[in-house]
Order: sequence, then C-alpha cells, then structure tokens
Amino acid sequence: MSTVLIIGAGGVGNVVAHKCAQAKEVFTRICLASRTLDKCEKIQKSISRPIEIAQVDADDPRQTAGLIRSVRPDIVINVALPYQDLAIMDACLETKVNYLDTANYEPPDEARFCYKWQWDYQDRFRAKGIMALLGCGFDPGVTNVFCAHAQKHKFDDIHTIDILDCNAGSHGHPFATNFNPEINIREITQRGKYFENGKWIEIDPMSVHLPFDYPRIGPKESYLLYHEELESLSKNIRGVRRIRFWMTFGQEYLTHLRVLENVGMTRIDPVLYEGREIVPLKFLKAVLPDPGSLGVTYSGKTNIGCLINGIRDGKKRQYYVYNVCDHAECFREVGAQAISYTTGVPAMIGAMMVTTGVWRGTGVFNVEEFDPDPFMEKLSQYGLPWHEQDLDPEKDYFAKIADAFNPLD
Repeated sequence: MSTVLIIGAGGVGNVVAHKCAQAKEVFTRICLASRTLDKCEKIQKSISRPIEIAQVDADDPRQTAGLIRSVRPDIVINVALPYQDLAIMDACLETKVNYLDTANYEPPDEARFCYKWQWDYQDRFRAKGIMALLGCGFDPGVTNVFCAHAQKHKFDDIHTIDILDCNAGSHGHPFATNFNPEINIREITQRGKYFENGKWIEIDPMSVHLPFDYPRIGPKESYLLYHEELESLSKNIRGVRRIRFWMTFGQEYLTHLRVLENVGMTRIDPVLYEGREIVPLKFLKAVLPDPGSLGVTYSGKTNIGCLINGIRDGKKRQYYVYNVCDHAECFREVGAQAISYTTGVPAMIGAMMVTTGVWRGTGVFNVEEFDPDPFMEKLSQYGLPWHEQDLDPEKDYFAKIADAFNPLD
C-alpha cells in the first residue's frame, strides 16, 4: 500500500495514472501534477477511481519539494521533460523520497544523451537512503529488462545486442511525432553512435539503415540511431562486444524532417524574431499535433524488442524477445496511442517494483541491474505481453550493411 506522485500530464502521464489506478492493491493514493492543471483535470475525469491533482513547476526544485512534502509519496514518477530530471531529483533528495523516470537528463541547449549527470547523484542518493531508478519506459526500460532476462536465462556469454523499435502505425496526419516533438526531433537529428569492442563509433545522422522483418508487421526500413540505454547496457551487461539501436521511419516522415532541417526549424539555439528571441524547435513543437491527441485516429501496431547473439552451453545462439502493441486497443483501454502506452506501463511497473520492495537499493540504478523476472511477469499482466523465439544462429540479419562497419573479430 503506497502513495505515488506522478509529475507530467502528457500522453505518458495519462497512461501512468490509469495504470496506477488499476493497481489499487499497490497504489492506494495517486496524485497527478503538472504545470498545466487543465491537463490533470482531463485525466482525472477519465479515471473511474478518484485521484488527486496539483499544479507544479517542475523546473523549480523548491516548489516540487513543497508538493512532495504535501503529498508525502513513497515514490515520484517523473514523466515530465528530460530537461527537468535533475530538478526533480534534487527535490527528491531534499525530501528523501524515491525517484523514477523514463528518459535520461538532457541539457536544454545541447542535444545529447548522457547518464553521467544522473549517475553523479549516486553518493547523494545513497547517503539519503533512497533510490533513483532511471530509464524505466520501454526503450530505455523494457529493452534493458529483456537484456537482463537474456543474460540470466538464455546465455552464458552475450556477444551482440541489437535493439529494434518499429512503429508501423498510421495517425492520419501529414507530419507528427509520437512523443514530445522537441525531444523526438532532437533525438533523431543528432549523430548516430553505437558501442563496439569497448569503443563508441559515430556515424552521420540516419546514414545507416536496412530492412528488418518485424513479426506481425513485416519488413520495415530501420535506421541506426544512438539511444541512452546503449550507455548503461554497455556498462552492465557483462562481456558484451557490440550494442546498436535501430528505429523505423517512413519516407514521408523523413521528407518532412529533411525540409524542416533545411529551413532551420529544427534548430535549438535561439533566433531573433520581431525583437524577441525564440527557439525554432520550440515554435515547431507549438504548431505540431499534440502527441497525446494522436490516439483518436491511430491504427496499426508497434514492435519493440532485442535481437541477441551469444553462446549457450558452448554453442552459438540467436535469441529474439519482443512486444507487439496495437494503437487502437491502447486507445480503447486508456485513451492513448501505443507509444505512450508502451512507455507508461513500464513506468508504473517499475514504481511497483520499488514500492513493494521487490527491487531494493540505495543510490542510482538502471533497470537491468535488478532481477528481471518479477518485472517480466507484470508486463503480461498489465497489457504488454512479450514473445520470444530462437533464430538460426548462423543467419546475419545485418549482412547488407556489414561493409559500413568494422566487423567484430
């Protein structure tokens, strides 16, 4: 029995609130907070069970700490902007409350994935006797748990991990992003990067791609990006030689993005307009569809999983573990599209693991550092069933782009 404070009332916050309400045996009291109270009120009315709402500026640690003292939660679930991670962590430190987020901190003036800022809180969280659980969405989050599951049950040695993220849905808009446009566009326009043989290798943005045949979806062009879970997995999955992250994009999306880049609308540095400074990407965010509104017309499915190679009992093994999620089914259940759903459900499960004491510790952790079994069990229970299969260990799904890389020894 616990109290949870959810900060952020976008599409993911909506899913987290609904899922916490479903887990009434664990979350006996729920408070949803945001800078925009109207968003909280809308979500509050959509949930059959009573929840509390509050207004907070999550950029202000003192104000957030005041809300925490008022609510007295057992855990704070941060589904606000990644820019606000450190401010909310500071508030949790001040009030000695456990913390959870779904994406690593990003500085507003630099498109950069890096856990260092949050890992640097290790000693402070440990000294306070509290826990911070980082990156507990789907990717990062469930993909990390999938890797921990494979390490525990499927391999003696893991050699390579390829994380594959496919959205084959259609929302009916000429151009829209599935989560915060500002964060989404910053993510995919930065240089790509992957881990191999102890080194980080960079590539030009979206310069390496290939088709992958996704179960229940079919072949989709998949682009090599950098994603934050690569940083923690390269540290926590013992002996791994290579880790890469792939995401699908349609040609229409890429054409729109290329035009926006070419005319300067994806810039994150301020420009002077009519005597005022504005950031072009922030303006673009204001005119694009709200990701939380896309679920009404969304159809199709997502497939997110991990393709893992290594050795078991002296023999080569290739193992694939993944989830398939349907946009329309998610909307019928909680009024959200599948991208928000696949992020929000794991955040609730992670909070459940912490508040029930299944995952214990003091300090700062990534999810792959804990026992994956209880988390995997809850995934199926709360709407994200996973599937696994052994594939031909001699088949190279990435042979077509092998020449673009330095092959593994």
